[in-house]
Amino acid sequence: MSTVYLNGEWLPLEDAKVSVLDRGFTFADGVYEMIPVYGGHVLRLDEHLNRLQNSLSEIYIENPHSREEWTRVIEELLARNPGAENRSVYIQVTRGISDRDHFATENLHPTVFLLCREIPVRDFSKGVGAITHDDIRWRYGHIKSIALLPSVLLKRVAKQTDGSLEAILIRDGQVTEGAASNVFVVRDGEVRTPPTDGALLPGITRDLLVELLRRNGIPCRETA
Repeated sequence: MSTVYLNGEWLPLEDAKVSVLDRGFTFADGVYEMIPVYGGHVLRLDEHLNRLQNSLSEIYIENPHSREEWTRVIEELLARNPGAENRSVYIQVTRGISDRDHFATENLHPTVFLLCREIPVRDFSKGVGAITHDDIRWRYGHIKSIALLPSVLLKRVAKQTDGSLEAILIRDGQVTEGAASNVFVVRDGEVRTPPTDGALLPGITRDLLVELLRRNGIPCRETA
């Protein structure tokens, strides 16, 4: 039974509950982060916390924790959920509980939820299928919003089309990203990836891959 963090409390997952009037439930009014932990080491925590702060600022939610507090909570979450070498930390912050009104009540207390899960081992050595599809999502791709219904539908379309795993999205004739991934293309001996110009999520692993490619002398260009 996994232990989760909810609004300052440590609870068994089965006992964690939020109000049906939480704006995350009624309006998808919140953001999230998914932080990988490989071999017991958190991947680029500072970068993930920076992106969380950026997402919160973009939707006008005050960060409920300092960087030090987030770090302590994440460390305790991992300690309370030992086991697998490779895990992920899921963080979700919503605006909190209010009447179902588009105008949120001022000074709400954000709902903060953290969950730790094992990262399943998957074999991608033979590649996976992908379709292309119009990018039907909202325009603020740089915000890691919990409003993921378009991505859910796109993944479903990919699977129903020919059993594909992913949908590569196109907007105004240009690739943006996958429904749940960043996109890289190898062409003419060069790695290319769309720039993080607001149309797509600035992926932490994406940025790490760009850094590693360049460090190892492999041509990499951020371009449409």
